[in-house]
Amino acid sequence: MTFSPAPLFEDVAGGPAGGAAHWLKTSDDKRIRVAHWRPEGATNGTVMLFPGRTEYAEKYGSTAGEFAKRGFAMLAVDWRGQGLADRLLEDPRVGHVDHFPDYQRDVQATLDLATELDLPQPWYVIGHSMGGAIGLRAVIEHKCFAACAFTGPMWGIFFTPIMKPLSRVTAYWGTRLGLGEWTPPTTSLESYVLSQPFEGNVLTRDPAMFKMMQDQLTAHPELALGAPSNLWLRESLDECAWIMEQPAPDTPCLTFLGGHEQIVDRKAIRARMADWPNGTLVEIPNGEHEVLMEAPDVRGPVLDQIAALFLANQSNGTPERALTR
Repeated sequence: MTFSPAPLFEDVAGGPAGGAAHWLKTSDDKRIRVAHWRPEGATNGTVMLFPGRTEYAEKYGSTAGEFAKRGFAMLAVDWRGQGLADRLLEDPRVGHVDHFPDYQRDVQATLDLATELDLPQPWYVIGHSMGGAIGLRAVIEHKCFAACAFTGPMWGIFFTPIMKPLSRVTAYWGTRLGLGEWTPPTTSLESYVLSQPFEGNVLTRDPAMFKMMQDQLTAHPELALGAPSNLWLRESLDECAWIMEQPAPDTPCLTFLGGHEQIVDRKAIRARMADWPNGTLVEIPNGEHEVLMEAPDVRGPVLDQIAALFLANQSNGTPERALTR
């Protein structure tokens, strides 16, 4: 595959030394960005961090530093439509995807890059929020991850009783009426962390991490993203339904769910993990959506548990046959 150097905003990423980023072209000619950190001594394999909607590689620089301390390399993806990857609509503030499985094209390009760079094996995946939906399909289809972990995975979307029927009407009828590029009612085109004060936010209880996110987007506003499109919502609802219909893979799994989760569907996560024979669900009392952005006394034990799972499954390896389809 071909790839070329891309910017990595190390002034705000806070990752370990030696980080780099690359532009990649997907099979449908979309440009995405993948950042990676490969510190000396990263002999335990590579963690592939699949971010959520609105996120970008720099947000996980500190996470890469934590994994570096535990002997892992790490990469993070800017999915199509967000971060520095190609935005898909004329208004770059709108998060959009034509078909949710298109994200698997981004996954395949990322796996190909990891192969070209000879990133340490075995490979593991952590999927957060939307990245949890992308990551679970990747685990099912690619079969190249020795173990997986998820934080607040989007295996269902949380709606209040009032918003649930309205959101479905918007998602399905809105797209049929040619309004797929419009945004759902009550949503905003402004970045959540820049428009929402820390008090009452639904992402993290840690003011330092919330400020980090604000500082990153203030310094580099081109990373920011606002509301999703109606088509993104429809595609996401369909993907969540597909996910819940699939049998659980046999890949060892650890999933974290905040007790105060208000973005994804807690019932769907509990149901998915209840029939995962090689999986464990850990609920964080009073935790919000972004477990990896919580305070150190929460984040540290979570990272320790994930690292322990990955180390315990190093012998699973990364099958070469699964790397390129």
